[in-house]
Amino acid sequence: MSVNKVIVIGNLGANPVIRTLPNSGQNVANFSVATTERFTDRNGAKQERTEWHRIVAFGRLADTCERFLSKGRQVYVEGRLTTRQYEAKDGSGKRYRTEIVARQLRLLGNRASGDAPKAEASADIPF
Repeated sequence: MSVNKVIVIGNLGANPVIRTLPNSGQNVANFSVATTERFTDRNGAKQERTEWHRIVAFGRLADTCERFLSKGRQVYVEGRLTTRQYEAKDGSGKRYRTEIVARQLRLLGNRASGDAPKAEASADIPF
């Protein structure tokens, strides 16, 4: 038995980028979510560490991202971790990108304008 499940709650760093897959016509949303960990180090000094997570959503979930997500918005993302391999544009070799393929998305409070209405969506992943 194995499990590949990721849950992230954080804020969008920029508006999602939406594109359409050429073969299926299905929408794909790409966006980044920042999570911040605050802790006290051994010396008693307060520290803060931010991690950036690349998220990709397909189909109806991508459509939801396009409609409701914007920079700074707090969001709950549940999905699976995947690593893609691609060739560098300059031809210098292979590159790798680790992403979270979203299965579920929940909109949380908005930093800019208080709490926004909540919406939830999930979609079947096309592979």
